[in-house]
Amino acid sequence: MKRIALFVFGVVAVSASLLAQGGGGRGTPAPPPALEPGASQAEVDKALLAAPANLKNQATVIKWAPDQTYTTLRKGTNNLVCYDRSGFPVQQPFSIECTMLGNLDRVKQNMAIEKQGGDRAKADALFAELEKNGQRVKPEFGSVFYHIQGPDEARGRGHVTIATPGATAQSMGLPDNGRGGGVWIMNAGTTTAHLMIPGE
Repeated sequence: MKRIALFVFGVVAVSASLLAQGGGGRGTPAPPPALEPGASQAEVDKALLAAPANLKNQATVIKWAPDQTYTTLRKGTNNLVCYDRSGFPVQQPFSIECTMLGNLDRVKQNMAIEKQGGDRAKADALFAELEKNGQRVKPEFGSVFYHIQGPDEARGRGHVTIATPGATAQSMGLPDNGRGGGVWIMNAGTTTAHLMIPGE
């Protein structure tokens, strides 16, 4: 029970920090940063569709290239980065993602493996091999991934997860399945371990 209380306190602290970075609704929000030369407002707006309202205004926006390098479309002032992965290998036709800047190496590895695998089953096998060999890039513990995915924008569905690499039911005091109806750890004990929130 003490572990759960500490975890909940940690999530609240992170949320408060994110609210502070995003202005938290106090006073006049800072204007969004200027776009980088050559960036289009339409690309930036699309990439920001998955961003939470309190962080969207100051988020960094990038554009991934097929070789897993990226260009910055807008350099933000908070820790959130958003990008469009629509139609990338293994991704849905409409796929927008936002996460913390510290997770970009993880995202880059994800895209490289998904491209190499070509389909979900082959990519999952490659991910499992990297995990087994200790070569999987870890996301930041407690960082959030925000997604909107679907066959098109109109039918896109939002999904939010919290990365907890290495977490287990024993270490977190949370179940490793969703049968109880509350928050649970998916892929427990791996670098991909993350909290699943019912309804998200």
